[in-house]
Amino acid sequence: MLAHVCERVTLDGYAHAEIRPTAAEEPERLMAAGLQPNETFCLHRLALDMPVDTLFHNLHKNCIQRKIQRAEREGLAYRSGHSEDLLRVFYELLLRTRRRHSLPPQPLQWFRNLLESMGDNLTIRMVSKEQSPVAAILTLSHKTTVTFKYGCSDERFHNLGGTPFLFWKTIEEAKHQGMRELDLGRSELNHPGLIQFKDRLGAMKTTLPYWRYPSAAPADAARPAWRTQIAKGIFSWIPEPVFVASGRFLYRHIG
Repeated sequence: MLAHVCERVTLDGYAHAEIRPTAAEEPERLMAAGLQPNETFCLHRLALDMPVDTLFHNLHKNCIQRKIQRAEREGLAYRSGHSEDLLRVFYELLLRTRRRHSLPPQPLQWFRNLLESMGDNLTIRMVSKEQSPVAAILTLSHKTTVTFKYGCSDERFHNLGGTPFLFWKTIEEAKHQGMRELDLGRSELNHPGLIQFKDRLGAMKTTLPYWRYPSAAPADAARPAWRTQIAKGIFSWIPEPVFVASGRFLYRHIG
């Protein structure tokens, strides 16, 4: 099958094929088909086949458990669903987060398409403090797996523990629905803070290699760092309408 995929890349004129094995694969099989390692990420997955009390016990005591308890003491209001109203508030938080990280935002239409396509299998979870949105995450469900896809927050309320609280609510609700796994997605190796946060949720960390045919050209494999820095500088100060428009134009290329 791998050899056939690589053959079709050449015959049909595709730029490349990419294989992302989540289970350990023998490199010899991939290399024999002409694939070469391209990038490597971390993948975190949390098994939900334990009692809720055990799952909570496995959370990092200081960095996760206490923040969840702080959120409860602060009386953060929680709601979930996939309404247009929830999407609107989620997107406002997303714009704030992407601006903070100097990255172009995903287009709003992208999320509307997700809502239309996924229906009840898409959930937006949000917490607020006295009508002010604090944090939100978007998850997708398929069979017995809940997958975390997007997260955003208002940095002015980070001390309230909104994001850890949202992940705990996701775990509780997934258990109630009979789900068996929470997929926390990939993390780039140069984002140690994100990797550590997922570790502290009690998730299992594995290596996620990307294999590519044909192998990436040198220019693609190591994009100049100065270009990235210039782009981030621009995204940090351009006006809001231009910032949103840049996401519509650029996201499918660099997002």
